[in-house]
Amino acid sequence: MGCRERAAKTDLLRIVAAGDEYVPDDRGTLPGRGAYLHPATVCLDLAVRRRAFPRAFRGGGPLDTAALRGHMEKAERQVL
Repeated sequence: MGCRERAAKTDLLRIVAAGDEYVPDDRGTLPGRGAYLHPATVCLDLAVRRRAFPRAFRGGGPLDTAALRGHMEKAERQVL
């Protein structure tokens, strides 16, 4: 979605719209429409800049990505 590169589903992070924000779905069990993104802030930034989230979720407008960004930054710090 963000960088538009293909990858195995297991290598991607599922994202769902919950209330007024986008949240990560690590287990893939949250209800609702999901979108997949590489678990990297670079891909998140590209998706936000391209306005990919409202299109993917067929929503009216952009929602808050703070929780999603925090999750990805934490995951990146654990890898390093």
